[in-house]
Amino acid sequence: MTDKDIINPVPDVSIVIPAYNEAESLPDLVAWISRVCQKAVLRPEIIIIDDGSNDGSWDIIKKLAWDNPTVRGIRFRRNYGKSAALHIGFKTASGAVVFTMDADLQDSPDEIPDMYEMILRDGFDLVSGWKKKRHDPVFTKRIPSKLYNWVTSKMSGIRLHDMNCGLKAYKADVVKSVEVYGEMHRYIPVMAQKAGFKRIGEKIVEHRPRKYGVTKFGLERFVFGLLDLLTILFITRYGRRPMHLFGTLGILSFVIGFIITFLLIFQKLWALKNHHVFRDVTDQPLFYLALTLVILGVQLFLSGFLGELISRSTSDRNDYQVAEVI
Repeated sequence: MTDKDIINPVPDVSIVIPAYNEAESLPDLVAWISRVCQKAVLRPEIIIIDDGSNDGSWDIIKKLAWDNPTVRGIRFRRNYGKSAALHIGFKTASGAVVFTMDADLQDSPDEIPDMYEMILRDGFDLVSGWKKKRHDPVFTKRIPSKLYNWVTSKMSGIRLHDMNCGLKAYKADVVKSVEVYGEMHRYIPVMAQKAGFKRIGEKIVEHRPRKYGVTKFGLERFVFGLLDLLTILFITRYGRRPMHLFGTLGILSFVIGFIITFLLIFQKLWALKNHHVFRDVTDQPLFYLALTLVILGVQLFLSGFLGELISRSTSDRNDYQVAEVI
């Protein structure tokens, strides 16, 4: 047990802040969070993850932790990305309600008390911020973001206007039940829903203009984001039963190919019986389409079979989320 554990034994809220080259904004952010929590009578735990910064952010974090017992710092040896920082922050967090917040001062800590109440009073598992009025460039940020959120909402079934908002509040159980890796931080609400946390809410939050530095994300995030969404939807739906997907597609492909082949042979025999001219089956493009479908069907079926073998040999094959035990 450290001095910090004695001073702040059970925090009400844990605030996880990934930071990459945000040395200028961190002192203002920590001071702002402290003021808000003090006014709302909340015991905070501020966890700042230095994601391989090279601008002196770690020195700032060490000073903040020395001056403020509610601040904890974690430093990566190199830049791993936001998902990795959130994963470590979630493992470290000990508060009943866990917040995520960007370090660039564009997320307002003033939203913390209301979102905290939505979790505890209204019973939400997760509350996502909605930056309804944004201070970002129209063509490089706002329009692509609207398209991304629309596609994600349609594919996942979760009705959120701003899936990728950095400001979110979670019940502690949620962050302990999801594994964030790669670039999956964009889809924590999707992963939470698939893990059984159905009460997902939304709150309009203030989006502030960037005060220091520049954005760390480019347009490539939308391409990677779509691929990550497909990965999550596949893993959560078919991760434990891959044969249901690959086997179904394989059988469908095989049957269509077999039917086409059967019809071609039937037409050939019928033409011969009635003394009609008919091209050889192997001279017809449909034959090669049918052959391709049959081979593809067999390969898909075998992929599903191999996926089942791999799935059943993993150590977490019977690792299920238990909500309550009485």
